[in-house]
Amino acid sequence: MSCCILYNEPGPNALPDELDIIEQVEYVEMHLHQMNISTYRKGITTNFMNELAELKEAPPEFIFNLAESINNKGELLYFVPAVLNMYSIPYTGNPLEAMFITTSKWLTYRMLVQAGLNAPKAFLPSQASMLETGKKYIIKPIWEDGSMGITADSVFIAGADTSARLSAYRDTHWFVQEFIDGREFNISVMMGKNGPEVLPPAEMTFRNYGDDRPKIVDFKAKWEEGSFEFKNTVRKFPGKKLDTGLESKLRELALGCWHVFGLKGYARVDMRVDNNNIPYAIEVNANPCISPNGGFAAATHEAGYKFTDVLQWIIDDMNR
Repeated sequence: MSCCILYNEPGPNALPDELDIIEQVEYVEMHLHQMNISTYRKGITTNFMNELAELKEAPPEFIFNLAESINNKGELLYFVPAVLNMYSIPYTGNPLEAMFITTSKWLTYRMLVQAGLNAPKAFLPSQASMLETGKKYIIKPIWEDGSMGITADSVFIAGADTSARLSAYRDTHWFVQEFIDGREFNISVMMGKNGPEVLPPAEMTFRNYGDDRPKIVDFKAKWEEGSFEFKNTVRKFPGKKLDTGLESKLRELALGCWHVFGLKGYARVDMRVDNNNIPYAIEVNANPCISPNGGFAAATHEAGYKFTDVLQWIIDDMNR
């Protein structure tokens, strides 16, 4: 088989979150070669329409789609599967519709609510008057992934200054969520040999965080090596130590998201859990990082799977 590994080409001044894509490409490429699948790479830029059009001249048997953005803008991500659809070139991972909806955290929230799945209440900045005084909230970018735009200051308590605080944020690019002040879990889901499979739940633990520092996975925690947040935000797999009732709820919510959004291949659902052990979906990532140090690869390893098998199941799901 021949495969084109498609990814977003990092720019000359790329930040660590954008450069991570090269590690993903190398990791997938290495394992595809172990599967006797020949590969070549194609990076895309702002000239993506012409770059993707080149594929139709001598199309590969399939695309392994790792593209996370265009020009580091997540809101353009759905153009990649849209153009591949137009040229009838098969690609791994999630389809256009799922990619578009889940890339927008606001649309994701609305679909979660419509489907009756747990999600923290959310508002647009222009709805600041609807926020409850004294309650804790977090403001997030609608279209960006990888915790871009999220800092410790993103968490705030609603008060008299809330409307003024949020007036600088546009409804097109920002939204506000109720902050679930509890535990955080990353739940990876993939299409296994017997259907969608929830991988072992990973908990993000926050060491040495005082009461003055919100327990969130912000940009520093993900990307700034040497920072307090990076060193003290640690992924753990609680395994049998995890309460069975909570684990069941996490799995049920993750599978609910898989079916509601029409996910394929692989995905990750990020959740917060309140003090009553009730999980809330805060993000559905239809194109999560699959670098060797990323959460998805870690979950497959925790489950005891060889990554070549994982890639084969992802490829198999492409044609279902």
